[in-house]
Amino acid sequence: MRAAVWLVAAVTTGVTISTSGMASATPSEGIDVSTLSQSSLNGTDYVTRELTIAPGGTTGWHYHPGQVFGVIKEGTLTHYDSDCSVDGVYNPGEAISERSGTGYVHEGRNEGSTPLVMWVLYISPAGKPLVVDTPNPGCPFQ
Repeated sequence: MRAAVWLVAAVTTGVTISTSGMASATPSEGIDVSTLSQSSLNGTDYVTRELTIAPGGTTGWHYHPGQVFGVIKEGTLTHYDSDCSVDGVYNPGEAISERSGTGYVHEGRNEGSTPLVMWVLYISPAGKPLVVDTPNPGCPFQ
């Protein structure tokens, strides 16, 4: 819950919206990404985004160089680990946090019939990409 409160506070600060200088994964089809706020402080980038994933949509396989916290606004997020197993199912109002680094490759999917909307806070070392695309780790689905 603390992560969700932090996320809402970060989103509502009114920080200038900008995406210059921030690298990110190319969203696959079915995903709309909007940057809500962005700032840097003491060598750390703080970026909030709203992700909307259409039914059947996916984030694609990736990892994050920094910490990630999110809260589900609408729909359901099904989260897969690199061993192809579901490591979490998140519904509206629930918070998610993701470990950082190459050892935590994962994918988020909307397996429901309505759009999935979530707010995400990325806390990353300054200048690092928020998301790094990776190949499918061998799962029988994309």
